[in-house]
Amino acid sequence: MNDLLSPLPQWAYVVTFAVAAIACLASTYRLGDIEDRETRVGLLALLVTSGLWAGSHVGYLLGPTTGLSLSFYYAGLVFGIAAVGAWLYFCSAYTGRALHRNRAVRYAALATFGLLVAIKLTNPLHGAYFSATAVSEPFGYVEVDHHILHWMTMGFAYSLSTVGIFMLFELFSQVGQRTRSLYALVGLTAMPMLLVLLSQATESVIAITYEPQGVAIFAVGLSTIYFERFATVKLATERDDPVIFLDAAGEIHDFNRAASGTFPSLAGANVVGRPLGELLPAVESVIGSDESVVRVETAAGERYVRVTENPRSVGRTVGTLLTLVDVTEKESYRRELERQNERLEQFASMVSHDLRNPLNVADGRLELARTEQDSEHLEVAANSLDRMGTLIEDVLTLARQGQPIGETEPVSLAAVATAAWKTVETTDATLSVDGDGQFRADRDRLQQAFENLFRNAIEHGGEHVTVTVGSLPDGFYVADDGPGIDPENREDILSFGYSTREEGTGFGLAIVSEIVDAHGWEIAVTEADSGGARFEMTDVEPV
Repeated sequence: MNDLLSPLPQWAYVVTFAVAAIACLASTYRLGDIEDRETRVGLLALLVTSGLWAGSHVGYLLGPTTGLSLSFYYAGLVFGIAAVGAWLYFCSAYTGRALHRNRAVRYAALATFGLLVAIKLTNPLHGAYFSATAVSEPFGYVEVDHHILHWMTMGFAYSLSTVGIFMLFELFSQVGQRTRSLYALVGLTAMPMLLVLLSQATESVIAITYEPQGVAIFAVGLSTIYFERFATVKLATERDDPVIFLDAAGEIHDFNRAASGTFPSLAGANVVGRPLGELLPAVESVIGSDESVVRVETAAGERYVRVTENPRSVGRTVGTLLTLVDVTEKESYRRELERQNERLEQFASMVSHDLRNPLNVADGRLELARTEQDSEHLEVAANSLDRMGTLIEDVLTLARQGQPIGETEPVSLAAVATAAWKTVETTDATLSVDGDGQFRADRDRLQQAFENLFRNAIEHGGEHVTVTVGSLPDGFYVADDGPGIDPENREDILSFGYSTREEGTGFGLAIVSEIVDAHGWEIAVTEADSGGARFEMTDVEPV
């Protein structure tokens, strides 16, 4: 082999390491485009330590004296092992792991770094790391003969570096497109190992470390040619849900494995660069619109997904990051609820039409009968018809209040309570408003709730009852100074059809509960300071 390979001149080594040093340090100018701070810090540390490592080799090769050459060589030994730590930090941060944040791991890394540096720098004492001799062939330099501690340290360093490579490869495997170049780029970091092996097999290549060149190739490729792919892989794999990155023209720039596994149209070749509308027209139809949930065909069948848009820039590519979350269960429930509400509305209309007409006829005939004769039986019949009318009104109200609330607006607690009080037959009852508050609500539905609570207080507390409306830190309350509600009945008082009065329908407070639930609030029945009933509405967000 010695006959086949001619020794490389000194300038070839110097230029190679100098270019590697300049490339590493110059590549830091792109780091500002990396959004994740920890990834940016890790890559900066890797580039700087690798650049100084390569620069140390230049000083080692050009040193005018043996002492100066060895000083640069020792510096390279320190920067080299520091670069391994920076490499692992970068790989952990970029792949979304937490190893670089783990305090125990960091202390262990610092302790290991300190031990290895001590072993290297104390070589003049133990001589187990390397020995040096000034030679003139193939050119004048200080030849280093590595010993057992060097090979042990190198094996340990390569093992750690391989861990980082596996982290990256595992990340790339989660992305289905355009990662072959990144695999190759990471693989080139191991290329210097071939030169190390070659230096042991032939005298044509001097025996020094060549790892800085591999890191330089990785750094230059990452910060220039493949920077956007590097960034989009990070974006795509930060989420477990399907993610698609579109460029400004609406064409697919990249996507993760979850997306290709979910949507068969993304599993084929030549997907990148095609318009989203050609492959996922349903998803494309909701971009930029008020709609966010769309029905799509997936590998698991027909599903509903919520499309979330986030404008992002990756390097020089400005586009939109689409996250598609499966909401089939929630959407199916919502649609079923809409169908139930429609059926309930139809039922309420039927009740209103089919029962009111015969009831009106019976009421009219009863009035005619009462003009012809006066009988207590007719009076009882009239009261029963009135009760039936009240029941119909409450059923219709309950059907309406059980539906989702309409458009909300900022409302005043005092204003709504006062308006509701004016619509109720209060006789000699008194309303007291203790404090005010602003929150969002469906004004009409809220007023209906107040009206029912006021009627309940008057019916049970008498015509001289005092009703108090006040604010709470997270809501409001309605209380009265009537006889109160037995603690045993408080859990049932809001149920449909429950009433403590024979003539009651049992729907009034149930309607209040439905209105409160429709707003997403909580309602509790307690005892007022006066001993009367107190209804507390909480989880109300103030404006």
